[in-house]
Amino acid sequence: MTTTSAVRTDQEIQRDVLAELDWDAQTRATEVGVTVSRGVVTLTGQVDSYARRWAVERCAHRVRGVRAVASDLAVDLPATDLRTDADIAIAASRALEWDSFVPAERLDVTVADGWVMLRGEVEFGFQRRTAERELRRLRGVRGVTNLVEVRPPTPPSDEQKRLDLRSLLLRRTGTERIDARVDGDTVVLDGVVSAWWQREDAERAAWALPGVREVHVGIVVAG
Repeated sequence: MTTTSAVRTDQEIQRDVLAELDWDAQTRATEVGVTVSRGVVTLTGQVDSYARRWAVERCAHRVRGVRAVASDLAVDLPATDLRTDADIAIAASRALEWDSFVPAERLDVTVADGWVMLRGEVEFGFQRRTAERELRRLRGVRGVTNLVEVRPPTPPSDEQKRLDLRSLLLRRTGTERIDARVDGDTVVLDGVVSAWWQREDAERAAWALPGVREVHVGIVVAG
């Protein structure tokens, strides 16, 4: 499927990234520098948690016309949020155990200088993402490296995954204007939708396929 859209200037993208940061309640109070060159957004400054850093980066990715995001954001934890590596490791293990979607018994957590390393194997990509989400929200965490492998017991063929995804996309979004390509553990989504929720539902649908480790979303929202 071929789509066309007006090329956005760097100034327009910068304006919209700043507006998105000001609109999102998770990032509104942050003082982040935003520069744009050829559609690539660079973020600079300090934030008070790793969760906040992730939220800022997510805001930038949401803006139409952004090709990539380079994050130079530093995590400067307030004194009240400082934790020892042992405390973070205990909290991380408990967070994974309490999430019913995460097979905690198949995951290993290592913490060094506030940075969490996550290893192990899961059957679905959404389990990998859910585990990381639980960890980046913890107090004292400065960063998360997710090395979890996605390995379904009996991986379906690429063609079967494509057909299953096409059916799922139609049920969830109600549109046939989304093109899905599957290459091993990677799904690429392109096309045009009329609402942001359709774009997000399409991404969630792709992550629900067994064996998917990466999802690249090029869907344009043109309401």
